[in-house]
Amino acid sequence: MTLFTTTDSPLGELLLVGEESTTTADGIALASLSLPGQKGGAQVQDGWRRDDQAFAGLAARLGEYFAGGLTTFDLEVTGRGTDFQRRVWAALDAIPYGTTTTYSRIAEQAGSPAAVRAVGAAIGANPLLVVRPCHRVIGANGSLTGYAGGLPAKRHLLALEGAIQAA
Repeated sequence: MTLFTTTDSPLGELLLVGEESTTTADGIALASLSLPGQKGGAQVQDGWRRDDQAFAGLAARLGEYFAGGLTTFDLEVTGRGTDFQRRVWAALDAIPYGTTTTYSRIAEQAGSPAAVRAVGAAIGANPLLVVRPCHRVIGANGSLTGYAGGLPAKRHLLALEGAIQAA
């Protein structure tokens, strides 16, 4: 069963979507975390059930993150992706809090150093914004480029983590 809830954040109301799971303490495996106005973000579908309690633990951890008190997310995730996307997403998961990396470094880590554009597409398809830190990927020249949640959200997250100075 697909469950969802919304939770407030400094970026606006986040949409959390997950599947029931018997292997987690929360009883939920996160499938999507979408920001308001996100390009390609999840939209509530017929047949989904709102369950605020199932996401209470994650919502609390998100609150801690946005308050500056949490640097990693330990949660079960679910979802689909190609083998290449999963390699790219694993590289994203390995980017330490408070740091940035480049698309070319992610391409190298994913085992496809010449596939920088494909890496960008895989990062753009990341369904788990914030918790899978695609916001930590920047251009080779240090510029903030591409973020499905918008560049102001990317800037906010990187400033929160101390990777860039707040504007």
